Amino acid sequence: LIFIMRLQEFVTVLVRDPRTQKEDSWHSYIDYEIFIHTNSMCFTRKTSCVRRRFREFVWLRQRLQSNAVLIQLPELPSKTPFFNMNNPHHVDHRRQGLQEFLEKILQDALLLSDSRLHLFLQTQLSPEDMEACVSGQTKYSVADAIHKFASLNRRFPIEDEEKKKGKNDADSDSESSSSGLGPSDDSISCGCKASPASEES
Repeated sequence: LIFIMRLQEFVTVLVRDPRTQKEDSWHSYIDYEIFIHTNSMCFTRKTSCVRRRFREFVWLRQRLQSNAVLIQLPELPSKTPFFNMNNPHHVDHRRQGLQEFLEKILQDALLLSDSRLHLFLQTQLSPEDMEACVSGQTKYSVADAIHKFASLNRRFPIEDEEKKKGKNDADSDSESSSSGLGPSDDSISCGCKASPASEES
């Protein structure tokens, strides 16, 4: 008897570590760490870690919906005028909603075929740069962008929170605008391109 063991594919996604980032002297926003661990053939990198803010999730959902009109995409946590960045319950409720959104997205094979999703999860490119890359307006491909970001950002999150807290947040992963990938922000601030007035985090 010959038994063929088929390795079951999995994708683990964690949205965690909300941090307040200062945009300018008047505005701040919260971004969240997105950690991916997978053995799926769909992914260029099997482990990755980026930081994204709420408005980038909104952008991702809009782009995925426009490319998969027949699919009813899961909702993002609602954007409320009462959202308070200093309220841990509000922040964690949103973090949980963002994680559930990504978990549902990653179960859909059609959505998994969208390059924007992979750039969102595995690079720190801004929405504008992701669009340019997907539409072939850049010298680098989607896979190039993901590999380049990984080489610039080798520090993947340590599951041991004590070690993480012991590290000073000042260690940087270099801003490399010469990479051809635009500014690759370090994995602490990991901001998208700043734009005015963004209390929505």
